[in-house]
Amino acid sequence: MPSLAESGEGLARFETPRVVNNPVGWGPISIPERFRDIPYQPFSKSDNLGQITDWTGSLLNERTKYRSNYHQQFGSGAHYSYYHEEDDTTFQLVDTTKPQRSLYQRSRARYQNRRNQRPTQRVQDPKTGRMTVTPKYNNTRRNHWNSRNDNKNQVKLKPSVEVCKDWELKVEIEYSQIAKVQLPFPGKDVATLAECGTVEYYNKRFDRITTKAEVPLQPNNRLFHNISTTDDPVIRELVKEAQVFATDSILSTIMTCPRSYYSWDIIIQRIGTKLFFDKRDGSDFHLLTVNETANDLPVAEGSSNSMHKLAVEATYINQTFSQQCLKREQQKSFARPNPFISKDETDELSSVCYRYRKFPLLGPGEHYTVICRTEVDAVTSTSSGEEQLMCIKALNEWDLKGGNSEWRQKLDTQRGDILTTEMKNNKCKLAKWTVSSILAGADLLKFGYVTRSMPRSSGESIGHSILATQQFIPKQFAAQISLDMNNAWGILRVIVDKCMQLKDGKYVLYKEPAKPVLRIYKVPENTFEENEDSADDED
Repeated sequence: MPSLAESGEGLARFETPRVVNNPVGWGPISIPERFRDIPYQPFSKSDNLGQITDWTGSLLNERTKYRSNYHQQFGSGAHYSYYHEEDDTTFQLVDTTKPQRSLYQRSRARYQNRRNQRPTQRVQDPKTGRMTVTPKYNNTRRNHWNSRNDNKNQVKLKPSVEVCKDWELKVEIEYSQIAKVQLPFPGKDVATLAECGTVEYYNKRFDRITTKAEVPLQPNNRLFHNISTTDDPVIRELVKEAQVFATDSILSTIMTCPRSYYSWDIIIQRIGTKLFFDKRDGSDFHLLTVNETANDLPVAEGSSNSMHKLAVEATYINQTFSQQCLKREQQKSFARPNPFISKDETDELSSVCYRYRKFPLLGPGEHYTVICRTEVDAVTSTSSGEEQLMCIKALNEWDLKGGNSEWRQKLDTQRGDILTTEMKNNKCKLAKWTVSSILAGADLLKFGYVTRSMPRSSGESIGHSILATQQFIPKQFAAQISLDMNNAWGILRVIVDKCMQLKDGKYVLYKEPAKPVLRIYKVPENTFEENEDSADDED
């Protein structure tokens, strides 16, 4: 029987491995199939382990910063780079070019760079003794401009009416709620129900006035009526024709309320399905504001240029100019006479036509009809003989710095700049005039530029001079001052809807000074009756 050693079972076997001779160096001369096409990055054991991968390829600053710490001995190969082998026509690169910036953005960027590069200085803090880095220039100029911008907060504006304790707040509307409401302009659905009064023709000689040939403003004794809505006899005749009644001055104030800064109030009377918007007797509602939306407001009281005195002056200039630029010998009479003439009046009447117009106030809910008493100041004729209705207004310059008039120097050559400044400082007043002229259906809106004339002696009073005139089409001028009539009608619709939800009674629509909010108060029936009786006694 053979032994275990002889049979060979249970013994370990050794097979001689295949040795490849590399005549030019050490290592294999071929790659096994299972390791083929696998990238290989040479490395050194002395290399530090840094970032494993970079998916963006934009960390140039980090690479430069830590290059000494994570520098590889054999370098960084391109073995792991991605190559698009096939042509894909649908592949699009993202546009990484910088977008073109506007001139304002480029100027702002340059200003910011200059601001960052302002020289600094090291100053020792007297309390701690430490050295701190501060700007080399102080903030005197910045504080100066901040004081100018805060002037509105320093001027104390008086409310138009004192809110009593027995007044009950019913509705509060913030300007942000009505800033974007829209209601289409009635357009062709507007009807003129009555035209009353007599107007004179515009004197085109005033279109040739310049600063070198100025015309003094001449006072006149013409009579101007300021009748409220409920006291209008024509509106009483038309009470069955509509649900809402008002005057053009009241509607223009409501429709442009987001532009107002001063305080005002309007009386609202809800009687059944009727709504009457009326002005309060004895109020300053009919006075024109001056620099209401300017950065530097006029002083409240205690000066010849106070808010109230400037309003009285602006109203006087507006009425006087509207009558001086007319031809008294050439008139146009309408179907009905002036409805406010009394037998006891002997003064000369002003040139005015009262147009009672009906507007449909559409909306998502119930439809209403508005009757508004509008005013037209004059009539003019075109070269073809066509007659056009005209509203005449006056802009006045009151702040003569050092006794010099800026309008006299720039009005002939830079009239656009003067008008732009007026659009900024009197944004609310210009919007009211524009809305009133559109409501009246006027074809033209005429502006007169009037400035103060300094007295030659101490005994003389301040006079005024007409420097120029300018003419616009109301709807085009509305677009020029960014007045959206659809938004104006939307605001009126919101106010009417809020009032129609109230019960019968007497209310006050109140605009608080310097606050973007409207409030509707329920007031007792006898409110303001004492003021009305005293006003009647004075008349």
